[in-house]
Parts: sequence; C-alpha cells; structure tokens
Amino acid sequence: MTKAMKTEATNVLGGPLQICCTSPMTGFYRDGKCNTGAGDMGAHIVCAQVTAEFLAYTQAQGNDLSSPAPIYGFPGLKPGDCWCLCASRWQQALEAGVAPPVKLAATHAMALEHVSLEDLKQYAVDAKAD
Repeated sequence: MTKAMKTEATNVLGGPLQICCTSPMTGFYRDGKCNTGAGDMGAHIVCAQVTAEFLAYTQAQGNDLSSPAPIYGFPGLKPGDCWCLCASRWQQALEAGVAPPVKLAATHAMALEHVSLEDLKQYAVDAKAD
C-alpha cells in the first residue's frame, strides 16, 4: 500500500514555500511558513518584514501587532521582525503607502489572488526573479 504524497506548497515565484520566520514563530499554523488552509479566513500568506510605519498603520486599523498577547502565545512584533500577514492587509498597506518589505520565496502562491507579483517584487528583500 502506498501513501498519497502531500503536495508541497509553492511560493509566488513557483518554487517550494520557504520558511518566513521562526523567531518569533509565525504562520497561521505556527510552523514558520505562510501556509494556509480552510481555517485561515484572513489568508496569512504574505511573508513581510514589518516596519514601524506598518505596525502603526495596522494598529490604527484595529489590529495591534506590536503588543504581546500572552494568552495566544503572541510576543508582539517590533520593526525588523518577519511575520505572515493577511494578503488583504498587505494590499491595504500598499495603497496607504506603508507596505512592508516581503520575502518572495516565503510568500505563498495564493497571495497572487490578492496582490500582484509586480507589486510584491517592488518590495522584495530576497532575490528577484525576472
């Protein structure tokens, strides 16, 4: 009997989805990757390196990512930390002029349903593909 092979998640460049961050541990499933599934209503699939401007913006939108929430095991983020963001929040931040840099290799391919690859590439901190 053979086991069905699990499909490996892909990134926006078409390669295997890479680790976004493990300190702090990110991802909807807290596995370090911007994986997604049926329970991830916010589509936490854009691997971003947060900035002070982005953290202030998202807090003003009602989502405080700076303050620790120990009950959820959330340490709070500081500028420079990487985190799997909701694709729609990243797009909103882009439109507001405060989009944080992204790691393309660690951003899930499904992000392209919400944001353009061209926009992501403009904010890439890792190798850009042509």
